[in-house]
Amino acid sequence: MAFDSKPKFVTFDMNGTLIHFRINDAIRRTLGDRLPPEIADEFLRAGNAYRIDECLGEWQPFHRVVAHSLERTMRRFGLEYRDSDAQAVYEEIPTWGPYPGVSAALNRLAEAVPLVIVTNTDNAHAARLVENLQAPFEVVITAEQMGVYKPRLRAFEYTFDKLGVTPDEIVHVSASPKYDHRPAAVMGIEHKVYVDRGFEQDEHWLGYERITDIADLPVLFGLPRP
Repeated sequence: MAFDSKPKFVTFDMNGTLIHFRINDAIRRTLGDRLPPEIADEFLRAGNAYRIDECLGEWQPFHRVVAHSLERTMRRFGLEYRDSDAQAVYEEIPTWGPYPGVSAALNRLAEAVPLVIVTNTDNAHAARLVENLQAPFEVVITAEQMGVYKPRLRAFEYTFDKLGVTPDEIVHVSASPKYDHRPAAVMGIEHKVYVDRGFEQDEHWLGYERITDIADLPVLFGLPRP
């Protein structure tokens, strides 16, 4: 067992960790031939950076995070932005499902410890995406409830208060060092699991357990693989 004591909760990032968050695919489809293929990769990398930048200030509705980041990216690359572009991308998000093996791993882990979602989305989308996961969660905490987005430290302060825990009483699981594990480390969460989905660099110095297969998650808690 990787963790020397049973936590009160295991907290999860959702989009990109459990849900296959295909926002770049949605943007490509929405823009179609308006996005020149020779700049597409650079455009999408910039869009990722603008989305996190939009999360660093005061809270705004998630549809505005999507819209503002897309508008800023398109302006940077000299492309025409339309409000309908962002709306189409935003409306596709709750149709996305989990990565393979996620539901089975979550259900196995739930046999031993309560599961919690801490997500950078709004209440409406979170409810639909959690339903897509087909797994039991004790608590779902959204950015709309927190009034802030990760990686803001206040997101973790809110989570501690909501769950009535100290940092050493949870294990936090995410595929994003940038959004989750960096602030979690700052906030004193020692027990962390990095699900390496291949879209961020391994930052092993943050002191997490790294896995590449979600089926290995229950094993860290002394449970058999699903």
